[in-house]
Amino acid sequence: MILQKLDYKKKKLLNRIAISPMCQYSSKNGIPTSWHYRHLSNFMISGAGLVMLESTSVSKDGKISEEDLSIETKRQTTEFTKLIKHLKQISNTPVGIQLSHAGRKGSSEVPWKKKNQALRKNSWQTFAPSSIPKDKGWPKPKEMSDRDISTVLKNFSKGIKNSKKADFDFLEIHMAHGYLLHQFLSPISNKRNDKYGGSLSKRFKFPLEVARLARKLWPKNKILGARVTGSDHLKGGISLKECVALCKELKKIGFDYVCVSSGGILTKTNMKIKKFYRSQYAREIKRQTKLVVGITGLTDDFKLCDKYIKKKYFDQVFIGRPFLRNPFFLYSDKYLKQKKIKVVPKQYLRGF
Repeated sequence: MILQKLDYKKKKLLNRIAISPMCQYSSKNGIPTSWHYRHLSNFMISGAGLVMLESTSVSKDGKISEEDLSIETKRQTTEFTKLIKHLKQISNTPVGIQLSHAGRKGSSEVPWKKKNQALRKNSWQTFAPSSIPKDKGWPKPKEMSDRDISTVLKNFSKGIKNSKKADFDFLEIHMAHGYLLHQFLSPISNKRNDKYGGSLSKRFKFPLEVARLARKLWPKNKILGARVTGSDHLKGGISLKECVALCKELKKIGFDYVCVSSGGILTKTNMKIKKFYRSQYAREIKRQTKLVVGITGLTDDFKLCDKYIKKKYFDQVFIGRPFLRNPFFLYSDKYLKQKKIKVVPKQYLRGF
């Protein structure tokens, strides 16, 4: 099942294995560097059916760290165009971009320098739906005004248009992992009492404004999706019922898929991790929305994956860290060998 082609109608993927967006904190002024060329080139010959770039900010003040990618300026867009052209010369594997805004998670230090620490030097003012810090020791964000929200919408508009110019195949809007759109969705971080907070429909309002903008600006013949939060894993946080309601709205707007994640609104939650621990979320979303559904979180057991796909829990797996440990792990996976999957490029065949 995992090796079957995934038909998005607009585009067919060779298989149902996607490489998840993974922050590299290696850009310069938001621009891809030689690290990105090396890192992503490996993925283009990994055998995966889809390669997603790391979370890319729509504005300078929307970055997580100073070293994040950003697709705001003409120069940045030109450099992304060069990168995509380079990757497409290696293989015809579709390439996607995940657009985001960090909100109160911004102005952060690169993890291997100071893990989960706000950036003290060269910090910038962060903002969020409510003036609530991400965690103890983090700076207090500014509560966003209507004008601030309008500015971020314009930033997303520019980011979507620039992603189109750069010739990405997939566009994913990041509504999870504690970033700005997730902050609006979650009752943990959104304590507003205006049109953007309070009831479910009001908390949905800003993320859905971004979603409608994406559907309007992104080409109809290219794939549009969102990373969503199945649960905050916290009392009083986002529930599966709320996530399903959000996905139904995305379906109405015209999104092609959602990728289900969870947690992230706070550093510590009640999340319990095991293989395919988000599969029940994915199953319910798929049952109620008929969207193509992807899943993250310990999803590299392909035998078990086949079982879940057959039972229609989800359609696609997004795998991250195994590809960091070994970009070519699909070449040697015992299960894939049994199924005679052809992932090895012809230039490497004599090594096998």
